[in-house]
Amino acid sequence: MKLSEFFEQYGDESSSRLKFKSIRDQQGVICKKCGGTDHYWQQSLWQYECKACKFRTTLRSGTVLEGSKLPYRYWLTAMAFLTSTKKSISALELQRELGHKRYEPIWAMLHKLRLAMRHRDTQYELKEYIELDEGFFETADRRDKKDDENQQGRGSNRQVPVLVAVESIPVRDEADGKHRQVKHIKMTVMDSLTSKDIEYEVQKTIERQTTVMTDGYKGYSKLKTLVNQHKVVVVKDKKQVDKVFPWVHKTISNAKRLLLGIHHSIKSTYMQNYLDEYCYKFNRRYMGDKIFDRLLVAAVAAPWYNNVYKNG
Repeated sequence: MKLSEFFEQYGDESSSRLKFKSIRDQQGVICKKCGGTDHYWQQSLWQYECKACKFRTTLRSGTVLEGSKLPYRYWLTAMAFLTSTKKSISALELQRELGHKRYEPIWAMLHKLRLAMRHRDTQYELKEYIELDEGFFETADRRDKKDDENQQGRGSNRQVPVLVAVESIPVRDEADGKHRQVKHIKMTVMDSLTSKDIEYEVQKTIERQTTVMTDGYKGYSKLKTLVNQHKVVVVKDKKQVDKVFPWVHKTISNAKRLLLGIHHSIKSTYMQNYLDEYCYKFNRRYMGDKIFDRLLVAAVAAPWYNNVYKNG
């Protein structure tokens, strides 16, 4: 949705709240007391009342808006900015656009939306043909201050390792010079790149009946027991790497440029959130205007919210 269209439809608090309620009605409400799903709408209170136990549920309860005092207009505006561009928006810029006095609530709102994005993508596994590789993303903090202050490049104490999996489907038509088509991606910040940690993540994110292609890194040595086929390709000529792994390296490079250009410096604690936003929007790049409503659904349909966000 173009921003001009968004503000025409949801430019005030009333229209934003009604839009949120319409999505909440479609997704349904689960009673926190008895688990019932049938509710009356109490118009005078703007609350749902369970038909079974009479327990009342506020419009925000059970969604990522729970506990927030920010207007509905803020939340929908944030979703519009996040989904109207391939890039992103910083919390400081969104604060300016909204005219809000404090930075922290806007920053927290954006991270809650990124958490909703993450939860939505965890419901799907990658399949068919996968390019798998690791990337190292620069952070604003040092993970281990005892490390050599001057250490640079791969393994630097300013970087976090990220496991990147890309659905890279072979295609017959090479008229455009490409021999693979990219579909969906997943990027996971790792504590380490040991074979044990990689295997655990692969089991969570990749279907078993797949073909996974990696380089010769020893951490991938046991993947053949987890997937249908594991292809190890060792490329000695660095100029040929992008031809062998055309999409996973491009994904890493594009993500790094985006984060550097928009957010400049990110603490390692929050790196996963920003990568979740990047993956969510990339995986829905052909949805067009629908991506706004899809994010709104993800924010509303959040029975996991209390356990995941509030408990860390």
